[in-house]
Amino acid sequence: MMVFYILIPLFGLLKASFAQAICPVCTVTVVAAMGLSRWLGVDDTIAGVWIGGLTVSLIYWTMDWLDGKKWRFPYDRPAVIIGYYVLIYFSLYYSNFVHLSGNKLWGIDKLLLGILSGSLVFWGAAWLYHYLKRRNDGHAYFPFQKVVMPVSALLILSAIFYFITK
Repeated sequence: MMVFYILIPLFGLLKASFAQAICPVCTVTVVAAMGLSRWLGVDDTIAGVWIGGLTVSLIYWTMDWLDGKKWRFPYDRPAVIIGYYVLIYFSLYYSNFVHLSGNKLWGIDKLLLGILSGSLVFWGAAWLYHYLKRRNDGHAYFPFQKVVMPVSALLILSAIFYFITK
């Protein structure tokens, strides 16, 4: 399962164009942190945060790729979003990573809670980056802001979940 999450983004790096919604460095950082957290035995909520961030990054990449190819079809954006989450859910479900007894926080499966919250936080940080860039005449406020903002947001959320689940 972990191989799937590492190989797909790496393949995407080979095919990626230079103008990405979320940069490849950010995606590789998400993958590395997710893999490291699972290897270290970190709580499923925290691992889910990184899976959620990776998912949003892959969604952005896929949408950019479709736009670059000028491939449009009805409901293409919702189809990409729903498609990724369905694939991830069923991969985790059939690998027995979700719905484990006693693996809940606030009545929700820890991994699914982490994925949902990580996705929302990553998306919010990416949106905030683009908003701030527009307000600054199309320029970032500091070098690597495009990487720092989403990854920092995931790190902060991971720390929050660490203290909640500790």
